[in-house]
Amino acid sequence: MEQSSIRRIVYLGLLTGLAVGLHVFEALIPVPSDLLVPGFKLGLANIVSLYAILNFDLKDAIMIAILRTILGSLLAGTFMTITFFFSFSGGLASALIMGLAYRFWSKYFSLLGISLIGALTHNLAQLSVAALVIKSAGIFGYLPYMLFFALPTGVFVGLVTIQIQKRYSTSRR
Repeated sequence: MEQSSIRRIVYLGLLTGLAVGLHVFEALIPVPSDLLVPGFKLGLANIVSLYAILNFDLKDAIMIAILRTILGSLLAGTFMTITFFFSFSGGLASALIMGLAYRFWSKYFSLLGISLIGALTHNLAQLSVAALVIKSAGIFGYLPYMLFFALPTGVFVGLVTIQIQKRYSTSRR
């Protein structure tokens, strides 16, 4: 195996570990549900997904999103619960859409815009799973409340990723 392949595998392993760590860390943060939307999360692990999209490829970012939700939920004790399915669908959908947006629309959207698209996609995927579970599209009435909190977190994820990209880019483009 040549050195560049080994280096790539090591980077992806480190990114996956970082994403799992952020996923578990975020699960430990107490969120007062009477003040915020129930289920509110900062989406810190999405920083890793967006970074992977910029520096590797979409397939790698999707694999990181899949592994982080599976491993993170195993560590958090939520594997195969509704929480897992919300997290899995949101992480997978947002990584996919952010990757496609970066690949095809980066001349129209900044990295911040792509992060916001990811936040929106994450919420839509979660609500779609919820609609399937409760067998009602009425749950989409919850979307404005989710977006109220998703927009600032999407901005945060985008800004942090921009700063990390400036300092630690592994891109060879």
